[in-house]
Amino acid sequence: MARRSDPTRKPELLAQIIEYLRDQPLSAVTFRTLADALGVSPFTLVYHFGTRAELIADIIRAVGQRQQSVIDAELALEPSLDVHIQAIRDSWGGFLHPATRALLRLEFEAALLQVTDSDLEVGGRDVHDRWVEWGAEALERLGVQREAALVESRALVDQLYGVQFDLVVTGDEEAATAACDVMIDSYRRRIEALLPAAVA
Repeated sequence: MARRSDPTRKPELLAQIIEYLRDQPLSAVTFRTLADALGVSPFTLVYHFGTRAELIADIIRAVGQRQQSVIDAELALEPSLDVHIQAIRDSWGGFLHPATRALLRLEFEAALLQVTDSDLEVGGRDVHDRWVEWGAEALERLGVQREAALVESRALVDQLYGVQFDLVVTGDEEAATAACDVMIDSYRRRIEALLPAAVA
C-alpha cells in the first residue's frame, strides 16, 4: 500500500526555504543546497516541488503573498482617496520591518532572474502586474477613468519600487521614508485633479 502524502509538508518546507533565503541569493538555489540547509534529502524537495523552475515559482508566489493582504484590506472598504493613500502608507510601513525587507530583496532578485531565465514562468512581472492592476482598480473605484488609472497606477508602482530599492540597498529608513512621503504626496495631488467633482 502506497504511503499517503502529507498535505502540510510542502507549505512547511516552503516556509523553511524562505527563511533560509533571507540571507542567501535566489540565483544560487539548487535542490542540493536547499536539502543540505534544511536537513532533508534532495528527493524530498523534488517530490514536493518538481523542477527547479517550479520551486522558484513557488518561492516567488509565497513572497508575493505578503502583498495580497494590503490589497484585500483596501478593496474590502468603502472607496475613498484617504483609504487608498493609507493603504500605500501601510504597505511602505511593512517594508520597514527587517523580515519583510529580506523578502523584498528576494522579490527584486526574482524579477531580474525571470528576465534571464526562460524556464521561469512566474516572477517579477507577475508581481508588478498585480500591483498595477490593484492600483488601477482602486482608482477606478474613485471614479478615475481606466486609461488614466492604469497610467497613474503604473507610475505609482514604479516609484514605489524605486524607494524600495533605495531602502534595500542603502538601509537608510529615514531617508527612504522621506522620499516615499514626497512621492505619495505628489501622487495624491495628481489623483485629486483626476477625481470627479462630486468625489474631489
